[in-house]
Amino acid sequence: MTKPLIDTKVAWPGGAQCAVMLSFDFDAETLWIGRDPANWKRPGTLSQGTYGAKIGVPKILELLADEEIKATFFVPGWTAENHTSRAEAIVADGHEIGHHSYLHQWIDPDQPDKEVEELEKGLLALKRTVGVVPRGYRSPAGETSHFMVKLLTDRGFLYDSSMMDDINPYRHKLPDGRPGIIELPWHWSLDDAIYFLFSIRNPRPIFTNDHVLSIWQEEFREIYRWGGLFDLVMHPQVIGRPSRVALLRTFIAWVKTFPGVWFATGTQIAEAWAATQPGAR
Repeated sequence: MTKPLIDTKVAWPGGAQCAVMLSFDFDAETLWIGRDPANWKRPGTLSQGTYGAKIGVPKILELLADEEIKATFFVPGWTAENHTSRAEAIVADGHEIGHHSYLHQWIDPDQPDKEVEELEKGLLALKRTVGVVPRGYRSPAGETSHFMVKLLTDRGFLYDSSMMDDINPYRHKLPDGRPGIIELPWHWSLDDAIYFLFSIRNPRPIFTNDHVLSIWQEEFREIYRWGGLFDLVMHPQVIGRPSRVALLRTFIAWVKTFPGVWFATGTQIAEAWAATQPGAR
């Protein structure tokens, strides 16, 4: 057999074949106001985000408790301030809270001061509302910058989950040669929003659950075979719809039929990967 050019198998804890990270971007209304401030005046549009906090998060927490899985919720600071009881419930159930900006505004690499402001306001909000100092960060819509990687490293973050250039964790290298934070990659094909999120101003087809389930299953099957990280990105206002909660439950049950699957939070995955790398801690 020809030796592969790239060895994708990671030495996951307990000899697991694959790591699965169930992650939820708890944007709530920030998904809509971060893009278009005029949406402050559009309660119908904002109500989609409100649903995520009002219905989506409790149903997701119920499902995770039934399945005995710990997940990672990336929470904007504004969401923590305005839906504090939901953020508290996430923490109370033993799930991880990661940083997801303050108002879910896309990063502009030409405005580094705004990057600092969004990061710092989000950190203060999470600390003040739920007493959390997050170890992980995910940028809104995967829009990040080299400056943000340095900011996260300098502020002691363990990991980022914004890039799409691998199926396994890796460590960033800063321009000055220093080791940076650990990256936990994701991909649009494993994001619920591209299949289900609809708005009048940005109309798109809404796919059937069977269609999405087949994509997630095929992607998982191959990542499992490669021995990689399966990072599923979801949003309470999207996956929290009734039939989609059922979709997620079906998918989790199917994944559990594979031997050697390790469900873990972002921090657990980053720490486990670092432990396998000489001098990486």
